[in-house]
Amino acid sequence: MGEAKTRRQSPAEWVARLFSLPADAVAGLPLVELIGDRQLRVERHRGILAYDPQEIHIGGGRMTIRVRGTDLELRGMSRAELFITGQIVSVTLE
Repeated sequence: MGEAKTRRQSPAEWVARLFSLPADAVAGLPLVELIGDRQLRVERHRGILAYDPQEIHIGGGRMTIRVRGTDLELRGMSRAELFITGQIVSVTLE
């Protein structure tokens, strides 16, 4: 009587809690780091979907990371992370 229902944890949430890890890392979500308005670093990306000097689309699993600006340039990319420079005006998740 009056017992609150508890939400069942997903396997990713359980592993994150068990090992004291951030849930987003276990779930494979991208980590986006904006440094000022000139540099952007993305870990755990799924590749470049579209590229030009004004807009870059990055695969992020269930989302697309859209970077807009001027003189955008992909400075480095590996399986683990990518690095973009230029005048960054906006970063949106879609």
